Amino acid sequence: MIRGTIVVDTQICKGCELCITACPQDCLELSPGLNQKGYRYAQLKNDTCTGCVNCAIVCPDCAITVYRQAKKPRSVAVTA
Repeated sequence: MIRGTIVVDTQICKGCELCITACPQDCLELSPGLNQKGYRYAQLKNDTCTGCVNCAIVCPDCAITVYRQAKKPRSVAVTA
């Protein structure tokens, strides 16, 4: 399974919740705290992110950066 994570620029997120709706893994939520502008910002709520980038695509403020973990190379059986 591909794993991913996100980083939210909390100071530009306006808490519109578009990313939360777009996430097929249901791994985003609004924070309990507020940013400097008084908005609740998006954050990861669990570790099920696959790095699909749906959240970053729908974010109108480009506040989300998605990172994917590199796939582990398959071990190849050597036959003599």
